[in-house]
Amino acid sequence: MLGLPDGVTALLFDLDGVLTQTATLHTRAWTETFDAVLRDYSDRTGEPYVPFDPVADYAAHVDGKRRADGVRDFLGSRDITLPLGTPGDSPERETINGIGNRKNERVLQLMASEGVEVFPGSRRYLEEARARGLRCAVVSSSANAALVLDVTGLESQIDVLVDGSLAHALGLPGKPAPDTFLEATRRLDVTPAESAVFEDALAGVAAGRAGNFGYVVGVDRLGQAEALREGGADVVVDDLADLL
Repeated sequence: MLGLPDGVTALLFDLDGVLTQTATLHTRAWTETFDAVLRDYSDRTGEPYVPFDPVADYAAHVDGKRRADGVRDFLGSRDITLPLGTPGDSPERETINGIGNRKNERVLQLMASEGVEVFPGSRRYLEEARARGLRCAVVSSSANAALVLDVTGLESQIDVLVDGSLAHALGLPGKPAPDTFLEATRRLDVTPAESAVFEDALAGVAAGRAGNFGYVVGVDRLGQAEALREGGADVVVDDLADLL
């Protein structure tokens, strides 16, 4: 009924793009933030202004990663180097953390004004998993994951949350390293082999494969099914309802 192999007793879900439609809000916030940075860089250096590509650049450099990692990796792809700064940098600072905080400020504004939707198929899948007694965790690079779970009413369906704030507090590297998923299995008291990972991001699928989890489900929201398979997904679906 759930499209999973025997022996899987725990489900580890990414949040943005897998359970919720906040990925579109994140993409808009990243696009606005990076385009402003790129225009300023062009004005200062005389280099041509090439805007952020919300499909190709988002998928290749940002999707599934912690904010600072996404800023660093995207700017690095444009040969732009900035100081790291600190996580407490104000959004006005021209540091990697400052730009990340600027993006976060914008996405919170969008969530407040437009709300957060849950993919209907994902809600159905999660409800079915809970009805069958499976343990469920959310593993997200976002520091806003707890807020999103509360706003959407999904909080009661989740046993464990490993988010960006917890990962930072524990010193865990972000995806594509498997450490945050492994932390979720530890808190659920299950083994990686007993766990299935659900990811829409290439970095997340890579983390699922690197951690030797029992099953890796790729959720294709960006038209990158083949890349998800090549990255290590055991199966790729357009929506979690396809597994029901």
